[in-house]
Amino acid sequence: MTAAANTPITAADILPPDAYERTRAATRAAMIELKRRRRVAVGPHVTVFFECRDTMLYQIQEMLRAERGGEAQLAGELDAYNSLVPGGAELVATLMIEIDDERLRHMALSGLGGIEETVSLSVDGEEVAARPETEVERTTAEGKTSAVHFLHFPFTPPLVERFRRPGVRVVLAVAHPAYAHMAVLPPGTVAALAGDFS
Repeated sequence: MTAAANTPITAADILPPDAYERTRAATRAAMIELKRRRRVAVGPHVTVFFECRDTMLYQIQEMLRAERGGEAQLAGELDAYNSLVPGGAELVATLMIEIDDERLRHMALSGLGGIEETVSLSVDGEEVAARPETEVERTTAEGKTSAVHFLHFPFTPPLVERFRRPGVRVVLAVAHPAYAHMAVLPPGTVAALAGDFS
């Protein structure tokens, strides 16, 4: 990391397009490995990616590359993605509901309204409820949910210390009536996430 894990991303962190293009292949390879350690499957259709400053910096660079909006685009991207850089006493995640078949996906999303309110982490038995981002309503009045949700898990200082203990058991759970699954985080994932706290 070129900056502290909890430092907001600024325009000074963004490579010019030509410089990013030269480093993109190496950056993508590093990002694949980074994301692998931060990815957790919860049941058959939910994948949770724990975000960090590096994943958000990469996302901004990729958005600028794809849309080529330059300086005019940059301020909006910084505003959008800095909210997903962990603030020092939290973990931040993107939850994705992944079903390839479009018809089945529509049916599933129609029955998973409010799923973002049912996600939690358990750290040696102490639960941390996810706090969904609310800038966009992701569940309709009819009960259909979005395929993508952004979640914050707020930690107290004692819980951060517990999370960092060797051998800690961390469980990620979804407790929606139509989708109740949990996953134990592997030690490598726990170690990677421990670096998100200041």
